[in-house]
Order: sequence, then C-alpha cells, then structure tokens
Amino acid sequence: MRNAITAKMAMLPDYLCKSLTWDQGTEMAQHAQLKIDTGLSIYFCDPRSPWQRRTDENTNGLLRQYFPKGTDISRYSERELDAVANALNCRPRKALD
Repeated sequence: MRNAITAKMAMLPDYLCKSLTWDQGTEMAQHAQLKIDTGLSIYFCDPRSPWQRRTDENTNGLLRQYFPKGTDISRYSERELDAVANALNCRPRKALD
C-alpha cells in the first residue's frame, strides 16, 4: 500500500500533496515511512468517527458504483483504476466547489 501511494503521489502537483487523513485501519501500518517517502503530513481520525473524513466517506460511496463492497481490485489494471479515478475526480462536487 505504501509503495502504491508513494508512486501515485509523485505524479501529482505539489500543491495537492500536503496531507493525508486516514482511518485507524491496519493498511496504514507503514505511515511513518510514507511520511518520509512523500513529505506528507499524516493524520488519523478518531475511531468510529467517519464524519471526520466526510469527503472520503462520500467518495467511498461513489466508488461502490464501480466496485461493490468486497471486490478484489487487484484483478483490474492500473489503466482501469485510473479511468475510475479520473471519472470521480472530474465529477462536480458541491463540497469541493
């Protein structure tokens, strides 16, 4: 997970690479190294507090339109995943003006 995030963050402009807010999941066990690799400030939400990551929770719901819960995304190519990311990133959202 850390390597994938590091690679994707390297492709973004600096002004988009300020911080990352994460839940308490084990997938961020290597957060200290991720911070070193990317220079990101990394924050963790309080347990059972999804309202602290509203936009992320909303995006998770939008992702379910493409990948139902439990879907193994490793069966998709990076190109397919990037296409979904692009579709969501180009979608107008009131919270993001």
